[in-house]
Amino acid sequence: NWTSKTDDFFPYAHHPHGFWTGYFTSRAALKRYERHSNNILQATRQLNALANLTLRNDIFYLSEAMGVAQHHDAVSGTEKQEVAFDYAQRLSDGIAVAESVINQAYSKLLPKDSQSPPASTQFLCHLSNISQCLQIDGQERFTLTLWNPTIHPIVQHARVPVRTDYTVRDPAGQIILSELVPISDATQNIPGRTSVTQKQIVFKASLPALGFNTYYFEKKPEEKQNNQFKVKITHNEECVIQNQNLRVEIDAQGNIGHIVNLKKSFDVAFTSQGFYWYQGFPGNNSQSEFQASGAYIFRPLTPTAVPVSQTRSITCIKGDNVQTAVIVFNDWASQEISLYDEAESVEVEWTVGPIPIGDNIGKEIIIRYDTDIASQSKYYTDANGREVLERKRDYRPTWNYTVVETVSGNYYPINSRIWIKDDNRQFTVLTDRSEGGGSIQNGSIEIMVHRRILNDDSLGVGEALNESAYGQGLVVRGRHFLLVEPPASSARYHRIGSQRLYMHPIATFATNLQDYESYSAAYYQTWSALTDTLPLNVHLLTLDQLGPKDYLIRVEHYFELLEDDTFSKPVTFDLQSLFKSIGLISNTVELTLSANLPLSDMRRLNWITGDGQLSEMEISKERSLTDTNITLNPMQIRTFQVTVA
Repeated sequence: NWTSKTDDFFPYAHHPHGFWTGYFTSRAALKRYERHSNNILQATRQLNALANLTLRNDIFYLSEAMGVAQHHDAVSGTEKQEVAFDYAQRLSDGIAVAESVINQAYSKLLPKDSQSPPASTQFLCHLSNISQCLQIDGQERFTLTLWNPTIHPIVQHARVPVRTDYTVRDPAGQIILSELVPISDATQNIPGRTSVTQKQIVFKASLPALGFNTYYFEKKPEEKQNNQFKVKITHNEECVIQNQNLRVEIDAQGNIGHIVNLKKSFDVAFTSQGFYWYQGFPGNNSQSEFQASGAYIFRPLTPTAVPVSQTRSITCIKGDNVQTAVIVFNDWASQEISLYDEAESVEVEWTVGPIPIGDNIGKEIIIRYDTDIASQSKYYTDANGREVLERKRDYRPTWNYTVVETVSGNYYPINSRIWIKDDNRQFTVLTDRSEGGGSIQNGSIEIMVHRRILNDDSLGVGEALNESAYGQGLVVRGRHFLLVEPPASSARYHRIGSQRLYMHPIATFATNLQDYESYSAAYYQTWSALTDTLPLNVHLLTLDQLGPKDYLIRVEHYFELLEDDTFSKPVTFDLQSLFKSIGLISNTVELTLSANLPLSDMRRLNWITGDGQLSEMEISKERSLTDTNITLNPMQIRTFQVTVA
């Protein structure tokens, strides 16, 4: 009889001071690039399949680079600097080929008929996260096409860096509400940013499921550039940002006071929120007590994090599409707290770096959210964006734990979310990449966002984690999304929100355009592969064209059991509805998750568990579906090879 283990092995330590919790954050920029690359890869596979390009071999460059980036010394951040550069280079080369596939797909999907002139080249703007897109700078007109890789319609606010104001037309040709908002100084001063653009257009886009919308931009004549007075800007005054669902109260010193859920009439109070740093332990690793903080190990010199500054400045920017508080802590740490029209979460975009090391002290930077939630030492983090585990401070469920490292020993990987809760309120933070963090005090969530360390931890890297770019310390930027909901309804917000962050719309631009009338006559400006509405708890994980008539598809039920009254139940839907635009399904073979074996051929080892149960789960093993309806249970992923007639 074998005992069953239901918890995980985190956090791992090889001696009392050697907790391997630093790599949860190490090389934060590479961690984001890896996730962004996957977003592009999945969208490219979808476009290749739906446009029937059969270019799987071209996409393989990015697939392979993504596979290599999953190595335990790649995305983990525990490689030498030159090797990290190589992983990023491979992803970049793969994206360049994928970009060509995306362009070929659109050249088939955009034209209305064979008489239409060839569509302008679609290109990605790789530096949009620092508000830079040199190819559209100063253009008279350009288009922005947004591909939604999820199988549900979404509302998304787009930001486009521009030098001057433009009118923006939606796919129906209507001029929509777009606003010119300043680009923050923190963004303009990022090392390596060459654009002189100081403004960005923000507008709301409602995108169809598994499809695209095109928005047409045309430069406004000089006399029409009067948008400025609509956007109100104040400095170092109280800033209350509010939409239909939420209110965020920030004082004149830049401190968050409350986040109020207006629909449910309750709030979460903040005692503090902002950037803090730990000093990395500078040991020589000769024995446990001299263990240094390094790429693998997080070991703070003292358990108390220090604020990065005693003062901060705040700029409040209010428009109809978005309201933002830009809070600057010092010349290397700032955040922009934004509330978009109709949004159900608060966006916190953080920018950290270059981390100063002139004092020869290695620094580990965290964002901390200190609330009045009575969390009773408990917090919750996800495993790989799917199942969530309860964590308890200074405690391990399956053995007697002796506390030595009070901070690092309570850090866990946050792949996509972390939350704390009491009886009536849950405060959830969604992340845009894997980060380390935990709840070190009741009511508090802290997340490490960047590290610059001057010692190696003697676990194989052989160099200090001291990243630089443009002759100074590396600047890293990322986003957190904050949810304030009752525990019973939180899952539907964090599950859907996290999925949409993970499979974000892919933006491509095109220039050299005809006037709008000619453009709209020649090209489709909206298109969806789907006609049926698909259940909200189903996610399309993979859509990959294997050959002219063969496709690989993975579908996932991304809610856990007992998590939501509506969405945690088994769900049945028709696989054919995903293939509406491709053709009629003539055959299906269910495969193992890795798609290298028919499920009916899989033979697993069976054993008896400690409580007398058989280890093998009951799963149906029919080789082919009798019809195309399939049922998914919570957290189940099913994989099929589908042939169309």
